[in-house]
Amino acid sequence: MIIYRKATLNDICGIQKLVHDEVINGIILPRSDDEVATNIRSYTLAVQNDEIVGLSALHIHAPHLAEVRSIVVKCGLRGRGIGAQIVKKLLEEGRFLGLKQIFTLTYKKEFFEKLSFKEIPKESLPISKIWADCIKCRHFPICDETALIVDI
Repeated sequence: MIIYRKATLNDICGIQKLVHDEVINGIILPRSDDEVATNIRSYTLAVQNDEIVGLSALHIHAPHLAEVRSIVVKCGLRGRGIGAQIVKKLLEEGRFLGLKQIFTLTYKKEFFEKLSFKEIPKESLPISKIWADCIKCRHFPICDETALIVDI
Protein backbone atom coordinates (compact mmCIF):
# COMPACT_ATOMS: atom_id res chain seq x y z
CA MET A 1 0.00 0.00 0.00
CA ILE A 2 1.21 3.49 -0.86
CA ILE A 3 0.68 6.35 1.56
CA TYR A 4 0.81 9.98 0.38
CA ARG A 5 2.03 12.50 2.94
CA LYS A 6 3.95 15.71 3.44
CA ALA A 7 7.71 15.43 3.94
CA THR A 8 9.55 15.99 7.20
CA LEU A 9 13.18 16.84 7.84
CA ASN A 10 13.79 13.16 8.60
CA ASP A 11 12.99 12.43 4.93
CA ILE A 12 15.87 14.42 3.42
CA CYS A 13 18.17 11.41 3.01
CA GLY A 14 15.41 9.38 1.32
CA ILE A 15 14.53 12.30 -0.94
CA GLN A 16 18.14 12.68 -2.04
CA LYS A 17 18.43 8.93 -2.63
CA LEU A 18 15.32 8.85 -4.83
CA VAL A 19 16.31 11.85 -6.98
CA HIS A 20 19.99 10.92 -7.35
CA ASP A 21 19.80 9.24 -10.77
CA GLU A 22 17.47 11.90 -12.19
CA VAL A 23 19.90 14.62 -11.08
CA ILE A 24 22.86 12.76 -12.62
CA ASN A 25 20.91 12.39 -15.89
CA GLY A 26 20.03 16.11 -15.95
CA ILE A 27 16.29 15.47 -15.65
CA ILE A 28 15.87 17.48 -12.44
CA LEU A 29 18.03 20.11 -10.79
CA PRO A 30 20.37 19.20 -7.96
CA ARG A 31 19.36 20.55 -4.56
CA SER A 32 21.57 20.54 -1.48
CA ASP A 33 20.33 19.08 1.79
CA ASP A 34 20.05 22.65 3.08
CA GLU A 35 17.90 23.67 0.10
CA VAL A 36 15.67 20.62 0.57
CA ALA A 37 15.39 21.46 4.28
CA THR A 38 14.47 25.07 3.53
CA ASN A 39 11.72 23.89 1.19
CA ILE A 40 10.68 20.74 3.08
CA ARG A 41 7.08 21.96 3.47
CA SER A 42 6.66 22.02 -0.31
CA TYR A 43 7.31 18.28 -0.78
CA THR A 44 4.62 15.62 -1.02
CA LEU A 45 5.82 12.03 -0.83
CA ALA A 46 4.57 8.60 -1.87
CA VAL A 47 5.76 6.08 0.72
CA GLN A 48 5.63 2.30 0.53
CA ASN A 49 6.92 0.10 3.36
CA ASP A 50 8.71 3.10 4.91
CA GLU A 51 10.56 3.82 1.63
CA ILE A 52 10.02 7.00 -0.39
CA VAL A 53 8.95 5.79 -3.84
CA GLY A 54 7.74 9.07 -5.30
CA LEU A 55 7.86 12.78 -4.66
CA SER A 56 7.23 16.22 -6.01
CA ALA A 57 7.19 19.75 -4.68
CA LEU A 58 4.72 22.61 -4.94
CA HIS A 59 6.85 25.74 -5.15
CA ILE A 60 4.96 29.03 -4.77
CA HIS A 61 6.09 31.88 -7.05
CA ALA A 62 3.32 34.43 -6.39
CA PRO A 63 0.02 34.67 -4.46
CA HIS A 64 -1.79 33.18 -7.46
CA LEU A 65 0.90 31.00 -9.07
CA ALA A 66 2.94 27.92 -8.11
CA GLU A 67 5.01 25.26 -9.83
CA VAL A 68 5.02 21.47 -9.71
CA ARG A 69 8.70 20.61 -9.67
CA SER A 70 11.10 17.73 -9.09
CA ILE A 71 8.58 14.97 -9.74
CA VAL A 72 10.19 11.55 -9.47
CA VAL A 73 8.82 8.02 -9.11
CA LYS A 74 11.08 5.08 -8.35
CA CYS A 75 12.06 3.01 -11.39
CA GLY A 76 10.02 -0.16 -11.49
CA LEU A 77 6.96 1.61 -10.08
CA ARG A 78 6.44 4.07 -12.93
CA GLY A 79 3.25 3.87 -14.94
CA ARG A 80 1.14 2.82 -11.94
CA GLY A 81 -0.45 6.21 -11.24
CA ILE A 82 1.84 7.21 -8.37
CA GLY A 83 3.05 10.37 -10.10
CA ALA A 84 -0.48 11.34 -11.11
CA GLN A 85 -1.67 10.87 -7.53
CA ILE A 86 1.15 13.08 -6.24
CA VAL A 87 0.25 15.83 -8.72
CA LYS A 88 -3.41 15.56 -7.74
CA LYS A 89 -2.38 16.03 -4.09
CA LEU A 90 -0.38 19.12 -5.08
CA LEU A 91 -3.36 20.54 -6.99
CA GLU A 92 -5.55 19.99 -3.90
CA GLU A 93 -2.96 21.78 -1.79
CA GLY A 94 -2.85 24.63 -4.30
CA ARG A 95 -6.62 25.03 -4.14
CA PHE A 96 -6.49 25.02 -0.33
CA LEU A 97 -3.82 27.75 -0.40
CA GLY A 98 -5.89 29.90 -2.77
CA LEU A 99 -3.71 29.57 -5.86
CA LYS A 100 -5.26 30.16 -9.28
CA GLN A 101 -2.72 28.44 -11.54
CA ILE A 102 0.04 25.86 -11.33
CA PHE A 103 2.70 25.40 -13.99
CA THR A 104 5.47 22.94 -14.69
CA LEU A 105 8.54 22.58 -16.87
CA THR A 106 8.84 18.97 -17.98
CA TYR A 107 10.15 16.37 -20.40
CA LYS A 108 6.88 14.45 -19.86
CA LYS A 109 4.36 16.68 -21.66
CA GLU A 110 1.79 13.90 -22.19
CA PHE A 111 1.80 12.98 -18.50
CA PHE A 112 0.77 16.50 -17.51
CA GLU A 113 -1.70 16.88 -20.39
CA LYS A 114 -3.59 13.86 -19.00
CA LEU A 115 -3.93 15.91 -15.79
CA SER A 116 -5.48 18.88 -17.69
CA PHE A 117 -2.28 20.95 -18.01
CA LYS A 118 -2.03 22.97 -21.26
CA GLU A 119 1.17 23.91 -23.07
CA ILE A 120 2.26 27.55 -22.82
CA PRO A 121 5.26 29.49 -24.15
CA LYS A 122 8.22 29.33 -21.76
CA GLU A 123 8.53 33.09 -22.13
CA SER A 124 5.31 33.48 -20.13
CA LEU A 125 6.91 31.94 -17.01
CA PRO A 126 7.88 34.27 -14.17
CA ILE A 127 11.33 35.77 -14.62
CA SER A 128 12.07 34.73 -11.02
CA LYS A 129 11.86 31.09 -12.18
CA ILE A 130 14.52 31.66 -14.81
CA TRP A 131 16.99 33.34 -12.49
CA ALA A 132 16.32 31.21 -9.41
CA ASP A 133 16.26 27.75 -10.98
CA CYS A 134 16.82 27.61 -14.73
CA ILE A 135 20.19 29.33 -14.58
CA LYS A 136 21.46 26.39 -12.47
CA CYS A 137 20.47 23.85 -15.14
CA ARG A 138 23.19 22.34 -17.29
CA HIS A 139 20.88 22.80 -20.30
CA PHE A 140 20.55 26.58 -19.77
CA PRO A 141 19.97 28.62 -21.92
CA ILE A 142 18.94 25.95 -24.45
CA CYS A 143 15.89 24.57 -22.62
CA ASP A 144 14.27 21.55 -24.21
CA GLU A 145 11.57 21.16 -21.57
CA THR A 146 7.92 21.99 -22.23
CA ALA A 147 6.07 24.54 -20.12
CA LEU A 148 2.49 23.68 -19.16
CA ILE A 149 -0.09 25.28 -16.88
CA VAL A 150 -3.43 24.41 -15.32
CA ASP A 151 -6.13 26.59 -13.80
CA ILE A 152 -7.28 25.31 -10.42
